[in-house]
Amino acid sequence: MPTVAGVDSSTQSCKVVVCDADTGEVLHRGRAAHPDGTEVAPEAWWQALLEAGNGLLEHVDALAVAGQQHGLVALDASGQPVRDALLWNDTRFAQAAADLGDDLGGPEKWTQAVGTVPVAAITVAKLRWLAEHEPQRADRTDRVLLPHDWLTWQLCGGPGTRAEPVTDRGDASGTGYWSPAEGAYRRDLLALAFDGRTPELPRVLGPYEAAGRTPHGALVAPGTGDNMGAALGLGIQPGDVVISLGTSGTAFALSEHPVGDPTGAVAGFADATGRFLPLVCTLNAARVLSSTARMLGIALDDLDPLAREAEHGSGGLVLLPYLGGERTPNLPEAAGSLMGMRKANMHPPNFARAAVEGMLCNMADALDRLRAQDVSARRVLIIGGAAKAPVVGEIAAEIFGIPVTVPEPEEYVALGAARQAAWTLAGTPEPPHWPLAATRRIPAPTDASAGRRIRESYAHARSMVYG
Repeated sequence: MPTVAGVDSSTQSCKVVVCDADTGEVLHRGRAAHPDGTEVAPEAWWQALLEAGNGLLEHVDALAVAGQQHGLVALDASGQPVRDALLWNDTRFAQAAADLGDDLGGPEKWTQAVGTVPVAAITVAKLRWLAEHEPQRADRTDRVLLPHDWLTWQLCGGPGTRAEPVTDRGDASGTGYWSPAEGAYRRDLLALAFDGRTPELPRVLGPYEAAGRTPHGALVAPGTGDNMGAALGLGIQPGDVVISLGTSGTAFALSEHPVGDPTGAVAGFADATGRFLPLVCTLNAARVLSSTARMLGIALDDLDPLAREAEHGSGGLVLLPYLGGERTPNLPEAAGSLMGMRKANMHPPNFARAAVEGMLCNMADALDRLRAQDVSARRVLIIGGAAKAPVVGEIAAEIFGIPVTVPEPEEYVALGAARQAAWTLAGTPEPPHWPLAATRRIPAPTDASAGRRIRESYAHARSMVYG
């Protein structure tokens, strides 16, 4: 029985699943923590991968890495990092992103060039910041990789070997200097961002093209970004929209054609299958619920029953969930706000439900932005840590106004990486069919008025604070 491994190297941790290559059945699992923060030494990711793999990776036939997007791994001529990697969740690059937008002539020019308008999270903004704030390190930078690229290179041997650094079109599309529509790097934009410097970039592999082999002989697939990995793990089809409620919140869908949104809200990414993955990202999702539980002095699991005690609309309380600044809407300096407080509604159940409603109203706005780009949304699939609370799916159906499907909790990013590894191993035109885990389907409410009122209250509160 051939086996494959999928690695999810996320912001918070590294997860590994080992699967039957033919059926997708999960045979083994592993997990290891990553350091907190917005800067991380890449070596910490590698050590976490080894710990999570726990010797299992030495015995699989193929493996792949899906990693957090947009991180900047700047390497010197010997392949060593010139500094700790800069991560997607660092908002200090907002001004660099704004300056880059102006340098090319505005958001529409960026959309035409690479399908994505620079924001603080995007790799190209980190390059501009590095050039301006750490020019000596910028001068030493000989090569630029993404987190999943760097880990894939280490699996194939890394610096000092014949292994070639590679990436895939999905993760490359989140850099701001690779065009999904053209399928090529825009080295002019790289130079624009990096003050004339043009470091080496990884070769972009096809969806199931092998990156190389591990020292133990396992085939290494190209890997991809975490959102592309989740899409592959879920096996989404046109008409499906995935709402992922992890550290960040994302809303994404499969498209046969490249998407470009000049407002910058929808990133016109590529996916891991040769298609496209228009995506909206927020900085605040599951952390909204965990922070609320902490403030209320309860366990996270107790937030679900507490929120159920409140009525629709949380008694008039509205939470704007911008706890760590926000990417969509683009408010990097924002903070969370609790609006509508009155003596009669200041009760824990209302606060608990307001946290869920605020998080989901922000994601409903993300869904609307996808629809504005002619993305079909017939069904929403909700995944991620926050989706484990049943009340989240139920309130989501109410606020989104369409049926919601909640797949059984699973490491879908790691599963997507494993499926890509099985695809590379098989060498077939399409990835293997792996059945989706059991799901819970929540129909759209027959009366949409409650969800409409919640969204109207949220929009009013946001306009009061941010105009």
